[in-house]
Amino acid sequence: MISPERFRKIHTMLRHRQPDLTVVMDNVNKAHNLSAIIRSCDCVGIGEIHAISYRKSIYTEQNAAAGTSKWITMNLYADVESAYEKLSTSGMQIIVATNGEKCEDFRSVDYTLPTALVVGAEWDGISEKAIKGADHAITIPMLGMGESLNVSVATAVILFEAQRQRSLKGMYNQPLLKPETLEKMLFELAYPRLSRELREKELPYPPLDEQGHLTDSSYSGITE
Repeated sequence: MISPERFRKIHTMLRHRQPDLTVVMDNVNKAHNLSAIIRSCDCVGIGEIHAISYRKSIYTEQNAAAGTSKWITMNLYADVESAYEKLSTSGMQIIVATNGEKCEDFRSVDYTLPTALVVGAEWDGISEKAIKGADHAITIPMLGMGESLNVSVATAVILFEAQRQRSLKGMYNQPLLKPETLEKMLFELAYPRLSRELREKELPYPPLDEQGHLTDSSYSGITE
């Protein structure tokens, strides 16, 4: 049985989720960078991210498949076109973080709009296809000798600017997830094994009380 404290923490996390803000990783493949980007996404309320990769799976630093991360859902794509098609259909502006004279300062973009931030591989950067298909190209101004930040650091800097803008607009004050989606995700995160069994049997999820306890007595003794 989940503790009331953990249930409240999961509930609070879901209330802060920003379903119209996401990150797209264009062939980012170093495990420590993947792990750091996922952590930054979670910290600003992103629950779903995307990765363009030639591999069928992506692994974090802990050798756990990122696509099955407990808190973050990752969608994998074999090419830029399929990723952009899904994001554009969802009404998101696509913003690439790169370098170049025509790039905008990352702080000039309105991140309160539905936004997909595209970040590139450690050595090669963002592919030409990804840049050409984007709505905006942004950069983080460098005032020293270095030309750019590490991809995970740059992603965090931009995401926390997005969080700042969204906080000022009150976008974290009320849930942006649909009520039915929030309740479904809440149950699945609170009771992952039970929810998996119920889905396999095509059975509905039982109701929970305010402390996250199962109200149906037939589920008494359930542990996760």
